[in-house]
Amino acid sequence: MIYTVTLNPALDKTVEIPDFTLDAVNRITTLRTDPGGKGLNVSKVIAKLGGASTAIGVLGGTTGRRIADAMDALGVQTDFTFVEGETRTNLKVVDPARHTNTDLNEPGLTVTQDVLDGMLAALTAKIQPGDIVVLSGSLPKGAPVDTYGVWTAACRDAGARVFLDADGEALYHGLEAKPYLAKPNNHELSRLTGHPLDTVDSLLAAARDMVAQGVERVVVSMGGDGALFVSKTAAYRAEGLKVPVGSTVGAGDSMVAALAFAAAQGMDDGETVALSVATSAANVMCSGSQAAERSAVDELLPRVTYHAL
Repeated sequence: MIYTVTLNPALDKTVEIPDFTLDAVNRITTLRTDPGGKGLNVSKVIAKLGGASTAIGVLGGTTGRRIADAMDALGVQTDFTFVEGETRTNLKVVDPARHTNTDLNEPGLTVTQDVLDGMLAALTAKIQPGDIVVLSGSLPKGAPVDTYGVWTAACRDAGARVFLDADGEALYHGLEAKPYLAKPNNHELSRLTGHPLDTVDSLLAAARDMVAQGVERVVVSMGGDGALFVSKTAAYRAEGLKVPVGSTVGAGDSMVAALAFAAAQGMDDGETVALSVATSAANVMCSGSQAAERSAVDELLPRVTYHAL
């Protein structure tokens, strides 16, 4: 089983505003809402790929109920914890004329340590050896900075392979507990190392250093420049696919979903690389944070190119 954990979910409202301008009245031409937050995005994509997952998260208020209902409508199994307060709504402004994407994210709920401890205990009680737990996204207010480290260690000790996708201190502390896989993007990896990593060689060296420190696999997404896939025994660079951009929201989450799905299916390195790149590109073609259909992913698979490093 794949479990996705979203401790700071959101209702994503995506609007299109051609020629979006500051200090002016802007007219919205299209609008859509989707259940959001990195782990929920992962679960949505896994479902479209033909897999199953259980989405775990913290929700509150009317917005939280809308997210829970939307995930149910998508056929995703959920195990949400409801707390006081209102789940955040994040506004994504897409300007098709200027080819920009602007995120306006609310701070979200405050979560107590007791709530986090209860959720972790419930999760570890379910885990069977070989399960996958995806820890991704920002931490809510009230959560200690080492939350992902604590959760990674507990889930790993219960027999799960932990996939970590985070940034800043959340990523740093999560890595201390040695997850099975980490998927930083190039900017997150630069922040982690404390200096710019502006070449493939420098990103590859940083990824290999993470593997040497105990992370089994590291995948570095580089936007339109593709991705690096690094393990103890192999390293690959996949080229980015040129596709029409609908929204870049959730592109990295789609790659994590494909990585988790591939691991659960026992795919080899080549199959995993191809599926991850194709899935990410297919979701870039969609508007908002909706998940692409499997047919769109399959159409892109033959176009994926990669080579060993």
